[in-house]
Amino acid sequence: MSTPSEKYATFRSDQEHPAVKEFRGLYDFALDEFQLRACAALEDGHQVLVAAPTGSGKTLVGEFAVHLALQRGQKCFYTTPIKALSNQKYADLVSRYGADQVGLLTGDNSINSEAPIVVMTTEVLRNMLYAGSRTLLGLSYVVMDEVHYLADRARGAVWEEVIIHLPDSVAVVSLSATVSNAEEFGDWLATVRGNTVVVLEEKRPVPLFQHVMVGKRLHDLFAGETPTASGGAQAQFGPSAGRPPVRSGNPAKAAAQSSAPDLRDMVNPQLVKIARDDNRVFRDDSRKPRRRRDLPKGRPTRSHFTPFRSDVVEELDAGALLPAIFFIFSRKGCEDAMLQCLRSGLRLTKPTERDEIKRVLAERTVDLPDEDLGVLGYHDFAEALSRGIAAHHAGMLAAFKEVVEELFARGLIKVVFATETLALGINMPARTVVLEKLSKWNGEAHVDITPGEYTQLTGRAGRRGIDVEGHAVVLWQPGFDPRAVAGLASTRTYPLRSSFSPSYNMAVNLVRQVGRTRARDMLELSFAQFQSDQAVVGLARQVQRNTEALEGYKESIDCHLGDFLEYAALRRRIGDRESSGSKARKQDRRVEAQESVEKLRMGDVIRIPAGRSAGWALVLDGGMRSEREGPRPTVLTLDRQVRKLSMIDFPAPVEAISTLRIPKKFNARNPQQRRELAQVLRVRTDMLGEEGPPSRTRGRDVISHADDPELQEMRAELRAHPCHGCSDREDHARWAERYFRLDRENRDVQRKIEQRTNTIARQFDRVCQVLDALHYLEGDKTTEAGDRLARIYTELDLVAAECLRQGVFDDLTVPELAAALAALVYESRSKDEPTSPRLPRGDVRDALEKMGKIWRELSALERDMRVDFLRSMDLGFCWPAFRWSSGASLAEVLYESDLAAGDFVRWTKQLIDLTEQIADAAGDNSALRHTARQVIEQIRRGVIAYATVVDEA
Repeated sequence: MSTPSEKYATFRSDQEHPAVKEFRGLYDFALDEFQLRACAALEDGHQVLVAAPTGSGKTLVGEFAVHLALQRGQKCFYTTPIKALSNQKYADLVSRYGADQVGLLTGDNSINSEAPIVVMTTEVLRNMLYAGSRTLLGLSYVVMDEVHYLADRARGAVWEEVIIHLPDSVAVVSLSATVSNAEEFGDWLATVRGNTVVVLEEKRPVPLFQHVMVGKRLHDLFAGETPTASGGAQAQFGPSAGRPPVRSGNPAKAAAQSSAPDLRDMVNPQLVKIARDDNRVFRDDSRKPRRRRDLPKGRPTRSHFTPFRSDVVEELDAGALLPAIFFIFSRKGCEDAMLQCLRSGLRLTKPTERDEIKRVLAERTVDLPDEDLGVLGYHDFAEALSRGIAAHHAGMLAAFKEVVEELFARGLIKVVFATETLALGINMPARTVVLEKLSKWNGEAHVDITPGEYTQLTGRAGRRGIDVEGHAVVLWQPGFDPRAVAGLASTRTYPLRSSFSPSYNMAVNLVRQVGRTRARDMLELSFAQFQSDQAVVGLARQVQRNTEALEGYKESIDCHLGDFLEYAALRRRIGDRESSGSKARKQDRRVEAQESVEKLRMGDVIRIPAGRSAGWALVLDGGMRSEREGPRPTVLTLDRQVRKLSMIDFPAPVEAISTLRIPKKFNARNPQQRRELAQVLRVRTDMLGEEGPPSRTRGRDVISHADDPELQEMRAELRAHPCHGCSDREDHARWAERYFRLDRENRDVQRKIEQRTNTIARQFDRVCQVLDALHYLEGDKTTEAGDRLARIYTELDLVAAECLRQGVFDDLTVPELAAALAALVYESRSKDEPTSPRLPRGDVRDALEKMGKIWRELSALERDMRVDFLRSMDLGFCWPAFRWSSGASLAEVLYESDLAAGDFVRWTKQLIDLTEQIADAAGDNSALRHTARQVIEQIRRGVIAYATVVDEA
């Protein structure tokens, strides 16, 4: 029950923020304090940045911006990073405000685009800003959901472009996952957009408990009073409502009760023991294979294993820990896991749930062509869904993924095997999240997941208003380190780093709108430059401190006889000269030594100057010369050892002092022959004496600096300097050395400042130099070619624009144009894909060769201008695009290309986007524009047309 003071505070807040009061009444639950603070700031006219954990309800602040816009008769755009999230948010807002009040723009579709509330992908808003779209009129609020996406290397720049270029009259609501530098990001937003209130929330709405599953047993990751792994489902999970009694396993609570700052010290000792025993067995087993009966008594055996995926699901079901998201960082792994559960006979649904699942699936896939069902894996997919099991990854058809998302959100699907793309914004909370491994393939190598990724993935665990607690389960793997997992679970440092850099399309659009100088100034407002400048601030402070220290050193160096810094500098030049001379002589000495070893021949008697074999030796083989190691002669020593020497054994030149005849049939592996030859060598060396005759090279060992006239001149100048006679000379010299060291360090810091200052602007200048050289820009104006480039939004924008200008696409047929443009959109997921993919015959091959030549010429120009934007063209999608546009069936195209259905649909839709841009940029070339339109018509069929219908639904 609220206290009188709390009631009065609520009354005052309602008086000051009537819109928040009205909005709060729309929900049947109380808003959190951070949500109320953010909404109040928005009503007060501020812009806001909300950084909160996944599932905490930060999108509610974005919905309040929608509420304000409707209440005030204004417009609000709600932007998301991916189309699926746009579709989901569109459906949510339509259910609340009605279809007439909400529109959708995702690049593929335009639904009610002039509505007061429009949901769109961030790229769509960026393109509208550059095009000066009339839809922007009356815009008052822009919600940027998942704004931390600006760290994404491929697409992050779009978020910064939007934030920088939005009119000042628009209030930006930025919604971010928890990042450790939210204040820095907020400072940048305030710099660019004006007054911005930063609202931070670090508390999860549902407590998260961490576990490790070893075999079929679930262990707490952190030590607690009541262990969860005491055997048996009920013993493990406790009798209370089937939930695990893991209250003391909460790391956040445990950290609050402990003074230890590192949660890795609180790891469950039982897990540490299991890991230690398991690793010891693994090391023993790796030495050599042995039969079990041959193992010594008492030796531990490997009893801990990674559980089967179906077993994991069964254990979670027995412990009432479903629904669960099971993250597997492989598309094939997700499909295999779904099929494994099917083969195991696992069934997680009731008859009524199965009926509803079948109804929803039939309703959502009614327009799917019957002939494509088999190749899309529909039947296994439908059977798995009916059992409460599903896969979810980027290779699936979008419609299938959306069915999974809807059914999971309704609680009809109990377990989803998913890749990490599921964690990117889609609203699919679960009671439990399972991570099969803590490493993933990033396209180039297997890398460990970061603490930020771990938090993003496990953040799905715990459904607000449904679950009392969420659970994160990591599966045991060979070489498992529980302390490393604890480090991932407890790390709270996830800085947001900008990935912004100006592109060719961005440059021509900005210059066309505001001119080159203004565009340069605008780009200096980027978060990337802001972060770079923040680092410069620290470096500038260091320069200031160093400069003050240098002034102090000067006072200590002051000499009454003259300028001691001048004298000290002369001493340093003499030292540098002597040092460089010594280094040169050492290098000459090494070269001389190597040449002498190369001259050695079989039978030479030498004295090895250094190394383990130092002393007399007989050369058995001069050895082959290696570019890396130099000559490697083989010798016989007096103690009858045959050694292969290296240049380490010859720090000084060596020469043959005498020679011995080596028998033709001498075998170095025969001990008797070695003994006899070593005896002959001993007799010969006894005759030569202990040191042997004088070496012709010994007189060269000591070389004086007297032969260097410049050095002698500097020494004379030093002796003549007034400070040379100072009684405090050495004391002054020590301070001078400190001065020179600090001065060198200060110059290095100043160079760093110069490199970091105006980095984005300098990069923009280099981009403009490329565009100037190609005549896309003329001063502050864009040429006709520049206007075409402004309409092309792809990584290879400049290649596409050059192909247009040089007429590469002009005489191509519809399938040929589709194949040529496919080379500009496709990018293979793995470097293992064929480097020489199948290509269609005919004019398209000539076109692709011309495109390759254009790409090489542009890459050379980029190198000259010190920029690097154009990735290599990828021909892996040319054949599928050619076949599909020629009328081939989906089964034929997928069989011939080995593409997943979802990948084929996604790349084809991107091909449609680029083809529309080419048609728009074709200008007066009506033939090319007509061919491009035909390409779109011929490839937007079957499953592609169905995917578009689903997006519009």
